[in-house]
Amino acid sequence: MVIGVLRITLLIHESRSLKDKRQVLKSVVEKVKNRFNVSAAEVGGADLWQRAEIGVAVVSNDGAFVNSVMDKVLDFVEGLHLAEVADHDIEIISM
Repeated sequence: MVIGVLRITLLIHESRSLKDKRQVLKSVVEKVKNRFNVSAAEVGGADLWQRAEIGVAVVSNDGAFVNSVMDKVLDFVEGLHLAEVADHDIEIISM
């Protein structure tokens, strides 16, 4: 079993309130879940207006597939242009 975990730090420059931030995050998370069939949620920066962390996880029996999905998710989030990807971290765990 191979588990892939992706943490994406987003900067939401146009956000002026937590409500603005939640609208952007909800859109990003739902689009990622629907497109890639992965688990995704906000995992950090919950009380900051213009900064957020999203966690994405995928499980498979093929490490190359997991790595490919993580790369595609990152490219997809960057391509949405809803928020700037400030940082990311990918971890792949074989069990």
